[in-house]
This record gives sequence, structure tokens and C-alpha cells, in this order.
Amino acid sequence: MISSYVQILLIILFWNADCQIIPRIEECGLSCSQGIHCKSKPSGGIFNSFCHDAPASLSSMVLKSMKISTVMKCVQGSPCSLHLNIKGTLSLDENVRGLEICSFSLDTQQSQCINVRFTRKKSKMLNGKKVQVQFNCIEVNVAQHIYVTMKTVPHYCEVKLSQQYYVEDCRNSDVGKYIPACSAGKLAYNLDRARKMVTVNVSNFPRDQDYYVRLCHKWFTCEDAGAFAVIKGKESFKSVSLKYSQLLPCLCIEGWLALPDARRVQLCPFENDTQVLWDNIVYNPSTQTLAWEPACPVLVMVNLCRFTKSNDHCEDIEKSFKNSSEKQVKYSRVDTHPRLCMKFTTKRGSWIKCPFAHGEFPAWKMRTAAVAEQIQVFFTSQTKAQFSVLVCNRTQMASCESLGMHHSVSVDEECGVLALNLTTCFQGPQDLLNIVFWCNLQFWSNWSSLMTVASKYCEIILMSEEFSKLSLL
Repeated sequence: MISSYVQILLIILFWNADCQIIPRIEECGLSCSQGIHCKSKPSGGIFNSFCHDAPASLSSMVLKSMKISTVMKCVQGSPCSLHLNIKGTLSLDENVRGLEICSFSLDTQQSQCINVRFTRKKSKMLNGKKVQVQFNCIEVNVAQHIYVTMKTVPHYCEVKLSQQYYVEDCRNSDVGKYIPACSAGKLAYNLDRARKMVTVNVSNFPRDQDYYVRLCHKWFTCEDAGAFAVIKGKESFKSVSLKYSQLLPCLCIEGWLALPDARRVQLCPFENDTQVLWDNIVYNPSTQTLAWEPACPVLVMVNLCRFTKSNDHCEDIEKSFKNSSEKQVKYSRVDTHPRLCMKFTTKRGSWIKCPFAHGEFPAWKMRTAAVAEQIQVFFTSQTKAQFSVLVCNRTQMASCESLGMHHSVSVDEECGVLALNLTTCFQGPQDLLNIVFWCNLQFWSNWSSLMTVASKYCEIILMSEEFSKLSLL
């Protein structure tokens, strides 16, 4: 219960920070408490960087407090700018001639210092009087991390106030609306597919500022997809051409002003072009591993299927369904049948890719040879495998009667040989003998590959097909 209250409180705090209105000023300057005259001048901060031992009469609490806020300077006809509003309180002392206020940017490593001097009559009546000093002429950038110090002049050791401050960013509605650095610009593009080129046109950004444009692949962040280009603010032509290697759905155009912590705008126009993602299928014949790795983040269900020639339908293979939450979808112990395919299903439809349809990845081959009254079956495999051969007599086109001859052979060192004695198998010239063979792999198509052998007057004639193209799965 307490954690929920804390979450609600944080949401309210962040909402208030984003909606906070930044106070306006027309001119920046220095002001001190009524009756105290003060003036300022820039300071290098070097001469006041070394401290002196404080007099015994000087209180260590001579500097009372320091508060920092942001103000927005808006002058008609000019863009608004952000400034630090620094308020400090000190007690006047005859040993203190003034203050030095410095700001140091932890982002740009740049510093600005101002020296504040008091002009007053040297009267002991003013000793101990509290004076409030306000200075708001230090200009800062959006989302800048600032380190502010306040010291006495001269600088006495152990007498200093310091504070870190974060300038509001573009999420603040007031800053985002009126500060030019938050105007990320508007992007438009033209695509040249033949030259693999994207021409980006930029508008609605300050004309005196340089502008960066790049192509990137959007994952959790937008990762570089090539070098970025610069559009010079002084140039009248506000466009640039960027070359891409592949038109992916996560390919985005990103632009931002050439300023520290500038707001960025993205345009991702190819999100619906997902078909190119399904081409990234890789087969490793040495491990018999079939893998697909997405080139872009995509919500997709992947499974294996068997493509049938009869009705151009791909039948799903059970226990092969995997989702895209995995960075790589991988199937082990897969053979290379030309009709084994991968199916990709998204909310926009399904796509089928058959990586072995053209026989680029033969995992194993078989050939036969007739020697006397034997048929020798040769298996060649790139990995260790167990093959089985079943001899049957085809009585009809759709059935094959087993002759009780079942043989197995192991392929341990690339090649295995199995000799079959077929003398008793041939009884007439019309007899047909079929050898049905398969391999013990996890994903296979259930299609039997047949080697047909015919006999005529006791002479064996081999009528073989090219089985290297019909590897079983």
C-alpha cells in the first residue's frame, strides 16, 4: 500500500515539473536589498579561486543561503532564452567587500562568473545587516546540468555555498513551446529505391542553427545505420541525401538541432514493409541447424510446415511453433527437404519461405549401384546420422507391401554403405521393387522417397531418381 502511495506521489511530482510555468523577464540584471547599492562586472574567477584564512571576527555563517531557479527571457521579435535566477543572502561585514557567483556546466565544461560589489559608507552600523542579492543574467541551455558556487570577496576558506541544478528540459510544456532548441523540426522524405537513397527535407527549425540528420535502426534506442549529415543553418537549401543498405521496417530518419541535449524527432515510414525480414534464414549443414534472426523487432509467430504440391498448402508441423520474444528462432536436427518451409505469421498476414526449394543446402545424399544380384545403397552425410532402408513390393500406386527386409546403417565418417541381396525379390518381369528409406531427424516431412528397381529376364535395371534433391526430413 505504501509503495502505491509513493508511486502516486512521484507521478504528481513529475506531472507538476512538466507543467510548471517558467517566470518571464524582459531584461536580466542584478538587484540588492533596499538601501544597499551594488554593481556587477564579469570575473574570470582565477584571482578569487585561492582562499585566505578568515579573520577571527568573521562569522562562518556570513553567507546565509542560496536558491536557484529558472527564468525565461522573452523580448518581442526575438526567440526566448533560459537564464539562471540566483538568490543569495549574506550578512554584511567590514571584512567582506562583495560576492562572486559562478556557474559551471557539467555538460560543456564552460564556466561564467560575476563579481558583485557593494558601495556603502563604512559605518559599523551596517555590520551584521542581512542583504539579499539576485542575479539572473547567466544564460543556460535546455536540460543543462549546472554547478553554482557563491563566495565572499575576498574568498575566505570554508566560507562558500555550492549547489547542483538541473535546467528544465523539453518535456516542460512551457520550455517545449517557447525555446527554439525544443523545436526539433519537421521531416519529409523522398525515396530512390534504384539508388538506395533517401532525400530528407527539413523545415520548422531556427534558420541560424545547424541541423543534424541520420538514418538509424530503431530497437530500444535508435542505433546508427550510417554517418549523419549536417544541414548548415546559413544555407538556403534545407535537404540532404542519405544512403541505406537495406530498406527495413525499423529504418528511421532522425533529426535534431546542433545544440547540447537538443530534442530529437523521428520519422519511421517503412514500418509496414515487413516482408524483407523473412529472408534472413540461415542453415548450418555441419550442425543441421535452421535459424532465423530478425533484423528488426517484430511480433511474429514462427513455425515449420510441409508444402504440398497438390493444393499449394503448407501443413503446419506440430511442436515447431515459436514466438519472436526470442532474439533468434532456431531448429535443431533439421534435414534439407525442398518442401520444408518456415511460416511467419503477424497481425498483417502470413508469409512462407522455403529455404531448401532450390537445393542449395544438401545435408546428405544417396546413390545406388547394382553388383551381381545385389543392390548397394551409398549414403553420404556431412554429420553423423542413422539411416534405415525398408524393402517393399509396390502392389498399387498408393501402397507398398513389405518384404520383411529392414536394414540400418550408420554414417560416422561421411560415408556409409549398405548391401542388399535382392535375388529372392524378383519373380517376374512385371515385378517392381521399392526401397523406402528415412533418417532419424527431429523435423522431417513424412514423405517417403522411393527408389524403383525393375527386373526383366533376371537382368537388373536401375530406374533411379536424383535423390540428392529429395533428402528426407
